[in-house]
Amino acid sequence: MNFALIMFLLLVFTGAIWLLDHFVLKRSRRPDQPEPWWVEYPKSFFPVILIVFLLRSFLVEPFKIPSGSMLPTLLVGDFILVNKYTYGIRLPIVNLKLIDVSEPQRGEVMVFRYPENPSLDYIKRVVGLPGDKITYRNKRLSINGEEVTVAPAGEYNYVESGLNFVSARRFNEKLGNHRHAILVQPETPSLQLSGVRLFPFRDNCTYNDTGFTCTVPQRHYFLMGDNRDSSSDSRYWGFVPGENIVGKAFLIWWNFDEFKRIGRSIN
Repeated sequence: MNFALIMFLLLVFTGAIWLLDHFVLKRSRRPDQPEPWWVEYPKSFFPVILIVFLLRSFLVEPFKIPSGSMLPTLLVGDFILVNKYTYGIRLPIVNLKLIDVSEPQRGEVMVFRYPENPSLDYIKRVVGLPGDKITYRNKRLSINGEEVTVAPAGEYNYVESGLNFVSARRFNEKLGNHRHAILVQPETPSLQLSGVRLFPFRDNCTYNDTGFTCTVPQRHYFLMGDNRDSSSDSRYWGFVPGENIVGKAFLIWWNFDEFKRIGRSIN
């Protein structure tokens, strides 16, 4: 469901009723005659819808985390806020960039439109920038020939959908200026070759049983989930075009099950 489009249509409808009443209907009503309900309600909702639309389009937008692909950084059920202007001011609905502000950096957590179905919003971590050579083999990540620094941080156990108990190893990783945790399941292959699709610029990648190497095309980005062995990401469906960017995730504002997560920044 395209919520931005629905909000825009409601804004147009209520705004049209407000304009019609202001310039036409109000002049033909007697001073003591009340507004008809079909005028009163749209006029009442119009300023509220306008404020919400502007906030969601240009400042911040809320999202809910639906899966465990970003564990342990983000939990299922986290409600997060996404900064809509960090990567540039964009026209709502069509997502056309009007003003450049900054470009995504390695290690940032980004919300974007899923390349295979732009009506869906995904959230992953930026690993590769345009022109980067990304290698992931035997559970180790390298960027432009340099292995990314990781440090063991103990065990991490969780229950995923279907009540499957998962035991993973936790590592602290540094991407650019961002330090964050990742999860790795030692017994799981580095890559499920059967899950790799044919995607644009697929020729930029080479795959085998131990992993892959990809060169990121210009104006595209390579993203991965922090839960490395339970994430559908650029390894499988390809690169994220710049025009698919929605914004930068920066804050957890609610979680019904873990109140202590409220107000936590997203690293």
